[in-house]
Amino acid sequence: MMSMQITVYHARECDPKRCTALRLCRAGKVEIVFRVEELPRGGVLLTPFAEKALSKEDAELARKYGLIAFDCSWKKIDQVSRVKNWFRPRSLPYLLAANPTHYGKPTTLSTAEALAAALFIFGEKEKANEILAGFKWGPVFLELNREPLEAYSRAKNSAEIVEAQKQFIPHDD
Repeated sequence: MMSMQITVYHARECDPKRCTALRLCRAGKVEIVFRVEELPRGGVLLTPFAEKALSKEDAELARKYGLIAFDCSWKKIDQVSRVKNWFRPRSLPYLLAANPTHYGKPTTLSTAEALAAALFIFGEKEKANEILAGFKWGPVFLELNREPLEAYSRAKNSAEIVEAQKQFIPHDD
Protein backbone atom coordinates (compact mmCIF):
# COMPACT_ATOMS: atom_id res chain seq x y z
CA MET A 1 0.00 0.00 0.00
CA MET A 2 1.60 3.25 -1.08
CA SER A 3 1.79 6.10 1.33
CA MET A 4 -0.61 9.01 1.05
CA GLN A 5 0.37 12.66 0.63
CA ILE A 6 -1.61 14.79 3.11
CA THR A 7 -1.71 18.50 2.36
CA VAL A 8 -3.40 21.22 4.38
CA TYR A 9 -4.26 24.67 3.08
CA HIS A 10 -3.71 27.01 6.03
CA ALA A 11 -5.49 30.39 5.98
CA ARG A 12 -3.59 31.77 9.00
CA GLU A 13 -6.87 32.45 10.84
CA CYS A 14 -6.32 30.50 14.04
CA ASP A 15 -4.11 30.72 17.10
CA PRO A 16 -0.82 29.13 15.96
CA LYS A 17 -0.26 27.66 19.44
CA ARG A 18 -3.56 25.73 19.29
CA CYS A 19 -3.63 24.92 15.57
CA THR A 20 -3.73 21.17 14.97
CA ALA A 21 -2.59 21.52 11.33
CA LEU A 22 0.57 23.42 12.31
CA ARG A 23 1.33 20.83 15.01
CA LEU A 24 0.92 18.05 12.45
CA CYS A 25 3.26 19.89 10.09
CA ARG A 26 5.90 20.36 12.80
CA ALA A 27 5.67 16.62 13.50
CA GLY A 28 6.26 15.89 9.80
CA LYS A 29 2.84 14.31 9.30
CA VAL A 30 1.35 16.79 6.81
CA GLU A 31 2.52 19.40 4.35
CA ILE A 32 1.14 22.92 4.84
CA VAL A 33 0.55 25.32 1.97
CA PHE A 34 -0.57 28.93 2.28
CA ARG A 35 -1.88 29.37 -1.26
CA VAL A 36 -4.76 27.32 -2.67
CA GLU A 37 -2.89 27.14 -5.98
CA GLU A 38 -0.21 25.00 -4.29
CA LEU A 39 -2.63 22.16 -3.47
CA PRO A 40 -2.30 18.94 -5.49
CA ARG A 41 -4.84 18.84 -8.34
CA GLY A 42 -7.19 15.86 -8.34
CA GLY A 43 -6.82 15.22 -4.60
CA VAL A 44 -9.65 14.27 -2.27
CA LEU A 45 -10.71 17.48 -0.49
CA LEU A 46 -12.45 17.23 2.88
CA THR A 47 -15.19 19.86 2.93
CA PRO A 48 -18.55 19.99 4.74
CA PHE A 49 -20.10 21.39 1.55
CA ALA A 50 -19.45 18.36 -0.67
CA GLU A 51 -22.46 16.59 -2.10
CA LYS A 52 -20.76 13.21 -1.82
CA ALA A 53 -19.73 11.52 1.43
CA LEU A 54 -16.16 10.31 1.85
CA SER A 55 -15.91 6.53 1.66
CA LYS A 56 -13.48 3.67 1.20
CA GLU A 57 -13.93 4.00 -2.59
CA ASP A 58 -12.05 7.36 -2.37
CA ALA A 59 -8.95 5.79 -0.81
CA GLU A 60 -7.25 4.94 -4.11
CA LEU A 61 -7.77 8.50 -5.43
CA ALA A 62 -6.34 9.88 -2.17
CA ARG A 63 -3.31 7.59 -2.46
CA LYS A 64 -2.74 8.65 -6.05
CA TYR A 65 -3.47 12.40 -5.83
CA GLY A 66 -3.42 13.18 -2.10
CA LEU A 67 -5.76 13.91 0.80
CA ILE A 68 -6.46 17.62 1.33
CA ALA A 69 -7.89 19.57 4.26
CA PHE A 70 -8.59 23.28 4.64
CA ASP A 71 -7.59 24.86 7.93
CA CYS A 72 -9.74 27.96 7.92
CA SER A 73 -13.01 29.29 9.19
CA TRP A 74 -15.88 27.56 7.41
CA LYS A 75 -17.70 30.88 7.55
CA LYS A 76 -15.13 32.33 5.15
CA ILE A 77 -14.59 29.38 2.84
CA ASP A 78 -15.22 31.09 -0.48
CA GLN A 79 -11.89 29.58 -1.56
CA VAL A 80 -13.58 26.20 -2.11
CA SER A 81 -16.20 27.43 -4.56
CA ARG A 82 -13.48 29.18 -6.54
CA VAL A 83 -11.31 26.07 -6.92
CA LYS A 84 -13.57 23.08 -6.23
CA ASN A 85 -13.22 21.79 -9.79
CA TRP A 86 -9.52 21.20 -9.10
CA PHE A 87 -10.35 18.58 -6.47
CA ARG A 88 -12.69 15.74 -5.58
CA PRO A 89 -14.74 17.26 -2.71
CA ARG A 90 -16.02 14.86 -0.05
CA SER A 91 -17.79 15.43 3.24
CA LEU A 92 -17.17 13.43 6.37
CA PRO A 93 -20.09 11.57 7.91
CA TYR A 94 -21.53 12.36 11.34
CA LEU A 95 -18.84 12.36 14.05
CA LEU A 96 -18.36 14.11 17.39
CA ALA A 97 -15.43 16.40 18.15
CA ALA A 98 -13.11 15.51 21.03
CA ASN A 99 -10.89 18.58 20.85
CA PRO A 100 -11.17 20.87 23.90
CA THR A 101 -12.66 23.77 21.93
CA HIS A 102 -15.61 21.83 20.50
CA TYR A 103 -15.84 18.69 22.67
CA GLY A 104 -19.00 16.70 22.00
CA LYS A 105 -20.20 18.95 19.18
CA PRO A 106 -21.24 17.09 16.06
CA THR A 107 -19.36 17.77 12.83
CA THR A 108 -17.15 20.52 14.35
CA LEU A 109 -13.88 18.66 14.00
CA SER A 110 -10.37 20.02 14.17
CA THR A 111 -8.18 19.51 11.10
CA ALA A 112 -6.38 16.66 12.88
CA GLU A 113 -9.69 14.95 13.73
CA ALA A 114 -10.96 15.31 10.16
CA LEU A 115 -7.78 13.83 8.68
CA ALA A 116 -7.74 10.98 11.20
CA ALA A 117 -11.41 10.21 10.46
CA ALA A 118 -10.71 10.11 6.72
CA LEU A 119 -7.76 7.76 7.21
CA PHE A 120 -9.83 5.52 9.51
CA ILE A 121 -12.63 5.35 6.92
CA PHE A 122 -10.03 4.41 4.27
CA GLY A 123 -9.01 1.50 6.51
CA GLU A 124 -5.74 3.16 7.56
CA LYS A 125 -6.41 2.86 11.29
CA GLU A 126 -2.74 2.90 12.27
CA LYS A 127 -2.19 6.13 10.31
CA ALA A 128 -5.30 7.63 11.96
CA ASN A 129 -3.75 6.84 15.35
CA GLU A 130 -0.44 8.40 14.25
CA ILE A 131 -2.18 11.63 13.22
CA LEU A 132 -3.83 11.93 16.65
CA ALA A 133 -0.85 10.72 18.70
CA GLY A 134 0.46 14.23 19.40
CA PHE A 135 -2.77 15.43 21.03
CA LYS A 136 -3.85 14.63 24.60
CA TRP A 137 -7.43 14.31 23.37
CA GLY A 138 -6.47 12.27 20.28
CA PRO A 139 -7.32 8.83 21.69
CA VAL A 140 -10.56 10.31 23.08
CA PHE A 141 -11.66 11.20 19.51
CA LEU A 142 -11.22 7.60 18.38
CA GLU A 143 -12.94 6.23 21.49
CA LEU A 144 -15.83 8.72 21.32
CA ASN A 145 -16.42 7.79 17.67
CA ARG A 146 -15.36 4.11 17.75
CA GLU A 147 -18.74 2.69 16.71
CA PRO A 148 -19.47 5.12 13.86
CA LEU A 149 -15.88 4.99 12.55
CA GLU A 150 -15.97 1.20 12.47
CA ALA A 151 -19.30 1.27 10.63
CA TYR A 152 -18.05 3.88 8.15
CA SER A 153 -14.86 1.91 7.49
CA ARG A 154 -17.00 -1.14 6.57
CA ALA A 155 -19.11 0.88 4.10
CA LYS A 156 -18.09 0.31 0.49
CA ASN A 157 -19.27 3.61 -1.00
CA SER A 158 -20.83 7.00 -0.35
CA ALA A 159 -24.42 5.67 -0.35
CA GLU A 160 -23.55 3.10 2.34
CA ILE A 161 -21.84 5.84 4.43
CA VAL A 162 -24.96 8.02 4.25
CA GLU A 163 -27.08 5.03 5.27
CA ALA A 164 -24.71 4.06 8.11
CA GLN A 165 -24.61 7.56 9.62
CA LYS A 166 -28.39 7.56 10.10
CA GLN A 167 -27.98 5.27 13.12
CA PHE A 168 -25.61 7.75 14.82
CA ILE A 169 -27.43 11.03 14.22
CA PRO A 170 -29.66 11.75 17.24
CA HIS A 171 -33.35 12.03 16.39
CA ASP A 172 -35.84 14.18 18.24
CA ASP A 173 -38.58 11.77 19.24
